[in-house]
Amino acid sequence: MAKRTFSTLEIFLIFLFVLMTGITVALLSLSFITSGTTENHTDSGFPTTQIPPATQGPTAIQASPTPSTPEPTLFQNFSGYHIGVGRADCTGQVADIILMGYSKTGQNARGILTRLYSRAFIMAEPDGSSRVVFVSIEIGMVSQRLRLEVLNRLQSKYGSLYRRDNVILSGTHTHSGPAGYFQYTTFVIASEGFSNRTFEYMVAGIMKSIEIAHANMRPGKIFINKGNVDGAQINRSPSSYLRNPQSERARYSSNTDKEMVLLKMVDLNGDDLGLISWFAVHPVSMNNSNHLVNSDNVGYASYLFEQEKNKGYLPGEGPYVAAFASSNLGDVSPNILGPHCINTGESCDNANSTCPIGGPSMCIAMGPGQDMLDSTQIIGRIIYEKAKAKTCKPALGYSFAAGTIDGFGTLNFMQGTTVGDPSWDSIRDQILGKPSEEIKECQKPKPILLHTGELSKPHPWHPDIVDVQIITLGFLAITAIPGEFTTMSGRRLREAVQEEFATYGMLNMTVVISGLCNVYTHYITTYEEYQAQRYEAASTIYGPHTLSAYIQRFRVLAKAIATDTVANLSSGPEPPFFKDLMAPLIPNTVDRAPVGTTFGDVLQPANPKYRVGEVVEVTFVGANPKNSAENRTHQTFLTVEKYEATSATWQIMHNDASWETRFYWHKGLLGHSNATIQWHIPDTAQPGTYRIRYFGHNRKQNSPKPAVILSFESTPSTFDIVTTW
Repeated sequence: MAKRTFSTLEIFLIFLFVLMTGITVALLSLSFITSGTTENHTDSGFPTTQIPPATQGPTAIQASPTPSTPEPTLFQNFSGYHIGVGRADCTGQVADIILMGYSKTGQNARGILTRLYSRAFIMAEPDGSSRVVFVSIEIGMVSQRLRLEVLNRLQSKYGSLYRRDNVILSGTHTHSGPAGYFQYTTFVIASEGFSNRTFEYMVAGIMKSIEIAHANMRPGKIFINKGNVDGAQINRSPSSYLRNPQSERARYSSNTDKEMVLLKMVDLNGDDLGLISWFAVHPVSMNNSNHLVNSDNVGYASYLFEQEKNKGYLPGEGPYVAAFASSNLGDVSPNILGPHCINTGESCDNANSTCPIGGPSMCIAMGPGQDMLDSTQIIGRIIYEKAKAKTCKPALGYSFAAGTIDGFGTLNFMQGTTVGDPSWDSIRDQILGKPSEEIKECQKPKPILLHTGELSKPHPWHPDIVDVQIITLGFLAITAIPGEFTTMSGRRLREAVQEEFATYGMLNMTVVISGLCNVYTHYITTYEEYQAQRYEAASTIYGPHTLSAYIQRFRVLAKAIATDTVANLSSGPEPPFFKDLMAPLIPNTVDRAPVGTTFGDVLQPANPKYRVGEVVEVTFVGANPKNSAENRTHQTFLTVEKYEATSATWQIMHNDASWETRFYWHKGLLGHSNATIQWHIPDTAQPGTYRIRYFGHNRKQNSPKPAVILSFESTPSTFDIVTTW
């Protein structure tokens, strides 16, 4: 191989990479020198089918079937289920924390577009003999630590009622939520530390959503709907998909799964309670230039559905709960215009996703809108409109660092890399040691960039204990997938589980792929896709036979359910819960207001008058929004309020969960900051007098006393919305 030469920029980035990695590993090692425990689913409408009461209960391969302690039911003499739904805020930090998903250095949160919610659904037999809990959470993915903590708290509160075998936690996979809630070293480094305030905020939100669902359980019925969604997705690795056998591809009309599976829940009076929708699309309409926490396209679909059903309520409030959960989205993008070179406009839909001028960093996939926010709402509305119808050891390859057409990597890596680079290999070897011949041979044709399965300091870099789980409701089976299955991987798993059920007498089962559940293990490609070594394959950390292993384990589960032998399954080892994780790299600082001002003072007021379609903007003396993840005196950063003359009161029209508002935080020096609130006035806004209010928390410290977090609020002058000037 010819000797590689580097540009000045690349030399600087290499130096920076080595320096940051070295410092991080050193800090981690020092911090954890006494590291802790190691415990172990085309028509204009959906066909609608009512799900009969389940004859088989939920199961999981690693959970011992602990006898539940059923609570008294309302009544048992009906055909259906007891159903409970709940929703709670799980946003976490919205500043001074990296956003989880793109792994882009510098993509820190700087405010909020929408809040993030945990949506819980409990479905139980009338006699209480079995129940299942499905929770869809608007975060990047569910970490093992998050699941373990939720399960521990559920056990403390409810005993054996909610357990490891009947609870599924699933992340929507938004790439615009906070990081910092992981325990394995790869993710701790990517998160730039462990944020306990975000972790606790998420756990509390998940628990609250389950508690609300538990308290609101009532008799009802569940219906399953199916239909195809067009115009919302493309395959972002089509060259990899083409590696799958032609005979297999010929059975499908598309290189993405277009089918949406939807569970509709109603009470015995026919009143709507909620829904769960599974559809394969990546929530990456908001690209890696975004700095506002938000729930992306599937979150917008939830927002639209809940606003329609919960009329008169603010976003995030009201009894109806709609979850748009993740499925086999591994190679599926919402950026339907496809990849183009942003400097020349030509297509870069090639095996390496690279441009003739500028390389892979110029190759970006575009959504259908004028900007990323417009694209988010277009894709979210398409999904919403369809749902509204009646009806080896782990290792990361070089292409992992290349990113995807939805978000390229920072350094000069390309997708489709099957040969290592001696320069990067040398850097890796000096810092982390050489990968063994065993792992190099097992992972072929992946050239190993990081041999995470052989790295254990300060803690293991990737999980080696992985939960696999199936829960059933009548003839619906939900497979809980601990990662991102590609389109064909999901199809193979779905067919295998259906076949296993049918073999043992459970015919016509509908199998749903529910992605990013319980623990995150990156991507799962087919063996054939693995050979191309694009991003998804390079991120298939357990090697080329990962999918086969998952299929084998899920067949075991399906057989056990069909033959009623779940009790005979081994519970498997318990996953670890590590102690003493690395603190966030961004320290806490005292907030300071400029001399002569105080927190919440108005620096730029609103104009006196606006019309529909314009943007109201007010800037305040601010404080760090991450304080609000600790002190939760205020449940929103902003409100937009309208004066009602008849009652002489102010009515809240919008909060920070509304897609019409924006909250931007501008960080200054020495604890100084500003906060800007925008309201994009919608067509539905009525003429009248309005005001925008700001709610925050500032960190104060008088040494040697410990720091305290104080709440404040600001109510600037009013403005009018008029029809004419």
